[in-house]
Amino acid sequence: MNSNLEQLSRDNGLVLVEMYASWCPHCQRMMPIVAEVAELTAGRANIYQFDIDKFRDLASQLEVDGIPTFIIYKEGEEQWRSSGEMDGNVLLNKLQEFE
Repeated sequence: MNSNLEQLSRDNGLVLVEMYASWCPHCQRMMPIVAEVAELTAGRANIYQFDIDKFRDLASQLEVDGIPTFIIYKEGEEQWRSSGEMDGNVLLNKLQEFE
């Protein structure tokens, strides 16, 4: 098992994972949105961001087929997944749903 995946599965709290690429314009537009969501959920959710070009094995293990991909885990179990640009409120509301 990939050590990054092990870290995610050991995180028993609420987790948002973003798989992105530095060259992806949709990902670039989501960066400030994800940063804001991280700020708003500080202490309640952990946010992890992985560049698919640097974390190919993890992207494969998570079966990421589009970017950006967002995955919410709670207690190590996947709860929700979506790909593409989205409003920050969608991400925030989804995280709050699983708190």
